[in-house]
Amino acid sequence: MATRDHVVKLACNLDDMTGEDLGGLIETLLDEGALDAWFTPIQMKKSRPGVMVSVLCRPRDGERLATTLLVKTASLGVRYQTIERRIAERAFVSVETRWGSVQCKLKVLDGLVIGIKAEQDDCRRLAGAVSGDVTPSRVKLAAETQASKWLGHPPPVENN
Repeated sequence: MATRDHVVKLACNLDDMTGEDLGGLIETLLDEGALDAWFTPIQMKKSRPGVMVSVLCRPRDGERLATTLLVKTASLGVRYQTIERRIAERAFVSVETRWGSVQCKLKVLDGLVIGIKAEQDDCRRLAGAVSGDVTPSRVKLAAETQASKWLGHPPPVENN
């Protein structure tokens, strides 16, 4: 069964940071424990283009990450919103492809696997280790095909 929890969404609007600085901001927020962080293009007062920075975090991390936003940007305020969310369970399996082992994340809902996602870093690493026409997408397809045997079934217990 999927679980529910609460997260905090932080947001602030910016119109005075470079793209390089914004990219660094997202990296910093994720490094400091944000569950996710993203930009949304917006139009600000006086018709200036800007971005809304949004951060999803655990409630215990909200104050600290809001402080990061205030310190690392010119924003004068950060909005908080508490959100309830439903979360699918996750399980992990390692599958063998002809190029090597790839870890796959299994999305589990109500005890059954309903989705598969191969680890992109593994796919890139394996594709880069062989010569020829092997792409990360080809490795990903092979891995997800191997893991597809769990679709519609309970995930393997030993890898939960």
